[in-house]
Amino acid sequence: MDDDGLEELRNYFDIEGIKVVKNFHLTLKFLGDVKCVNKIKERLKEVKFKPFVLESKTIGFFPNADYIKVIWLGFRESDELNELKNEIDRKLEGLIDKEQREFKGHITIGRVKFVKDKKVLMDKIKQVKIPDFRFEVKEFKLIKSELTEEGPIYEDLGVFS
Repeated sequence: MDDDGLEELRNYFDIEGIKVVKNFHLTLKFLGDVKCVNKIKERLKEVKFKPFVLESKTIGFFPNADYIKVIWLGFRESDELNELKNEIDRKLEGLIDKEQREFKGHITIGRVKFVKDKKVLMDKIKQVKIPDFRFEVKEFKLIKSELTEEGPIYEDLGVFS
């Protein structure tokens, strides 16, 4: 995902206690630790979709206002995004367990490690002027993520369109 326009958001949340994400991406499905990578790649090659556009809508956080761990940029409702997610789920049925929580397409901006003053952080989130971003989705990737002390290291295992 091209993140040139997201640099302003990156800088806005570059504050003590928040680890701003270096590589912006939208996770369609978290696979966890898997052993059947080649089978997953075979099935993902079967996923067909037409390119579509996502538009930014909101700044939010997980899991809730009382305990903020992730700050994210969300999108306007997209039938195309939901269908792509559902098609990936269908293709991986029997290989990967279905996720229990509802899918909420977003780009993680930062991970909150600690907050000195939650009110200040909430005020900052409320004051964000949501940037008007449009992202063309024309491919998706199978990505390996290795967590290190410096942050995650990503490796593309496959690109699908």
